[in-house]
Amino acid sequence: MQAPGDEELVRQSLCGRTEAFEELVRRWAPRILAVCHSRVGRAGMAEDLAQETLLRGFRSLKTLAEPAKFGAWLQGIAHRACLDWLKAKERTTVTFSSLGMDGRGAEDLPRGRSPANEPELDQKDELRNLMEKVESLSEELREVLMLFYYQDLKYREIAQILGVSAATVNARLTRARVLLRERVQSSRG
Repeated sequence: MQAPGDEELVRQSLCGRTEAFEELVRRWAPRILAVCHSRVGRAGMAEDLAQETLLRGFRSLKTLAEPAKFGAWLQGIAHRACLDWLKAKERTTVTFSSLGMDGRGAEDLPRGRSPANEPELDQKDELRNLMEKVESLSEELREVLMLFYYQDLKYREIAQILGVSAATVNARLTRARVLLRERVQSSRG
């Protein structure tokens, strides 16, 4: 038996079958998370925004005019949730430099204790540095990277989600890889 499509699951959800919406969440949550992460560039906040998106989607499901386009509709909600957060963030951002270092600098670390002495911290630092480089990419490049590497989607699937051609996905992914490679190499050298 073939699994029901999004359109059927939306109809079942509207009839009160919560399992149907749970299935929609299982299908779309990873993609929504990738979209949010590409928009805001912070994993923790992306998770919160993805949850917010799913909640907004559930509450607004009856307004969905074309149930077959559930995924695109939900991604639109994710884009708006991220934009709302980014606008609010702009109004409340305090720069780190304006706060100082809370009186603690590198010289305050105990002797013999530096992150470079601990391999686990080196690995975490490398991952953090890589994510900073990913987050510094333009939104369209981050989005393609997240969908390709985090969600393991194929070019055609990414193209459908983003509303672009597979060739555009290929070009963006290639550009993102080149930029990341350059930035990683320049930070090492």
